[in-house]
Amino acid sequence: MVAFTQIVAAGLMTIAVNALPQQIPQASATPAPSAPVSAEDLITAPSAIKRFQRLLTSGEPMAKTLLTGEALRKLVVFDFNIAKPAEGAKGGAAQAANIDNFPILTGLGVSTTVAFLEPCGINTPHVHPRATEFLTLVDGANLKFGYVLENGLVAAGQNPEIAGYLNKFEGTVFPQGSIHFQFNDNCEKANFVATLNSEDPGTSQVAQNFFALNDGVVNATLGFPKTIDGSNIKDFRKRIPANLAQDVEVCLARCKKN
Repeated sequence: MVAFTQIVAAGLMTIAVNALPQQIPQASATPAPSAPVSAEDLITAPSAIKRFQRLLTSGEPMAKTLLTGEALRKLVVFDFNIAKPAEGAKGGAAQAANIDNFPILTGLGVSTTVAFLEPCGINTPHVHPRATEFLTLVDGANLKFGYVLENGLVAAGQNPEIAGYLNKFEGTVFPQGSIHFQFNDNCEKANFVATLNSEDPGTSQVAQNFFALNDGVVNATLGFPKTIDGSNIKDFRKRIPANLAQDVEVCLARCKKN
């Protein structure tokens, strides 16, 4: 909140005059199209308004004009309908709008993912290393979720998973760095919107990346040499489901799916 002080009439007159539109050179009727602007270009701008100017205007420095029509729309509107399943995934699709594919987010500290989960689809356990996520279920019911915070929440040997479920237009939060998942334990599709407080939140799939470590470390960490050991880790790795995998037999049987 900015506290406004009383200003003498002469001061008001001065401000009013200074606030009038200034004379600038006339822009050409059809400004030359600008080259595409990337987040990398925007990061170097000295101020926020300069970032928007680089992205959303054209013309000479003293004769900038706002882009119009489709040229403007493609820079300020993000289409989540382009979501496609990950390779090998059957459980659904997700599409993120972040600094990489929506440059206007540069410096704004926000990004969004929209996910379309099939019946029994899972968004497998993952971590966002640079952001907290607030997820809202916008279509569907009984979207189960769970997350685990850093070490020390509960006593050794106690269950540390914070778990629950969401119905339509209910939401929950996944703190930055927490391991979390979502499971559509339902025979109908579920769609959710997840907003994160970073334009570059990052995602690290827990199981997939854990099994990318060298076989000796994986073997020693799991401690199950009779089930998974150095001789079969490479084969096991190939069978780890892709993100948004569909691999929960109880739900699939209930929904009468193969």
